[in-house]
Amino acid sequence: MSTMTRTAPPRAAQGPAKKPRRARSASAALWEASPLTYLGLIIAIVLSIFPIVWSFIVASRDNSAVTAIPPPLTPGPNFFANARRVLENTDANFVYGLVNSAIVAGCVTLSVVFFSTLAGFAFAKLKFRGRHALLLVIILTMMIPTQVNIIPLYLLMVKLGWTNTLPAVIVPFLVKGFGVFMIRQYAESAVSDELIEAARMDGASTWRTYWSIVLPALRPAAAVLGLLTFMETWNDFLWPYVVLNGDTPTVQVSLNILATGYYKTDYVQVFTGTALAIVPLLIVFIAFGRQIIGGIMEGSVKA
Repeated sequence: MSTMTRTAPPRAAQGPAKKPRRARSASAALWEASPLTYLGLIIAIVLSIFPIVWSFIVASRDNSAVTAIPPPLTPGPNFFANARRVLENTDANFVYGLVNSAIVAGCVTLSVVFFSTLAGFAFAKLKFRGRHALLLVIILTMMIPTQVNIIPLYLLMVKLGWTNTLPAVIVPFLVKGFGVFMIRQYAESAVSDELIEAARMDGASTWRTYWSIVLPALRPAAAVLGLLTFMETWNDFLWPYVVLNGDTPTVQVSLNILATGYYKTDYVQVFTGTALAIVPLLIVFIAFGRQIIGGIMEGSVKA
């Protein structure tokens, strides 16, 4: 008596196998933006740009707009007339202040970016005795506030005969410890040791290696450092107020003169001067903002 064994049908006869549903990865979930995220971003943008917009609105009206309730939210017709009053103010020397601030901020920014990239490259990739101790000294200088050094720095400017001159607000800030530390941290990962060794094997000097290989790799960080330095120098008030006078002001000193009227403060002139002082910063950001963001994105996706 023969026994019949039951065999399973071929796999093809069972029909196509169902593909398992693709599980959502945790990293993809982290990149999803909820409505609360957009709401928070919109609130942050409004709070950030409102002071700038308000300055331009008041600058285009008269003094009644400062105390008006509800405040006006649309610009008026008097901006160019108010700007002419500010630029023709002989006490504030506003045009002279704009030119001086452009010179000071430009010189300090170029110097800080150059020396920071040079020193950051040296601390990150060059091997020499005592580099860690020197880097520690640079970091310690970041912990000393500028206000502590004002008196000895002012006495030094008096001995050099630099008071009421632009070198007094340029030379002390040609190098910043924050810039050296920032570029050094970026150069550690952005510049490969193999690339530097290949340049040395090809006979390139240290300076040629810095200029042709290291500096292009540091472009994103250098652009961010340059923008931050320019903004900080342009907005600096305390040290120029101490070492300069009304004859050689920076733009912030000119704004202070506008705000200290003999009888009453003309707030329209103050807001107009503030709006005019913001314009160069906006131009710099628009000119270099895309390069900065593009450089950061390029560095973020680089293997």
